[in-house]
Amino acid sequence: MAGKVVLHYFNGRGKMESIRWLLTVAEVEFDEVFLTTREQYLKLLSDGDLMFQQVPLVKMDGMKLVQTKAILNYIAEKHNLHGKDLKDKLMVNTHSEGVMDLMEMIMMLPFAADVKTKLDNIQNKAKDRYLPVFEKALSGPIYLVGGRLSCADVQLLECTLMLEEKFADILAEFPNLKSFQGRMTSIPAVSRFLQPGSKRKPQPDGVYVKTIMEVFDIKLPFL
Repeated sequence: MAGKVVLHYFNGRGKMESIRWLLTVAEVEFDEVFLTTREQYLKLLSDGDLMFQQVPLVKMDGMKLVQTKAILNYIAEKHNLHGKDLKDKLMVNTHSEGVMDLMEMIMMLPFAADVKTKLDNIQNKAKDRYLPVFEKALSGPIYLVGGRLSCADVQLLECTLMLEEKFADILAEFPNLKSFQGRMTSIPAVSRFLQPGSKRKPQPDGVYVKTIMEVFDIKLPFL
């Protein structure tokens, strides 16, 4: 029998946070091993755990899973959060990738030299390119695809919360998204994850950035 799921990443959001969210909604318990030194990273490399020399790394079901999208798709498929048929899976993936495009811009903010310019760009793209798409998709259905909860919904909730941390009123023009957010946060597993003391990570701080720089031996700014 496979043991408990173990996540190998930094003690921060980054690309692992969407995986934490999805495991939480699937009600899968997990442990975490935080990368704090370069030696830990080099050990993962020497052990052959990182196929492309990158984290996240998720150990589950007797496998060592890498690449964020592949990990998310595996978890979603396993826990019936990936659409009911091939067409729905396509639309789930399409929405998910749009959400991830937006979230990745926010993820990179702590490493940027000109944060204000980056913030302005994120806000403009969110309001003009991304949020209108999700607002339209939620004009009748309660979920993005096929009338059922999927990984795309979980990622969209995560994204809207991240956006509101930076732009408090950004959903004011998107009432369907705001209603969606309210429905999603009422899901018991989600509600628990949003409480203090959960495994949800706070916004990145200087310690998080410094640790990444040291583990990967890179210098700021690189954006």
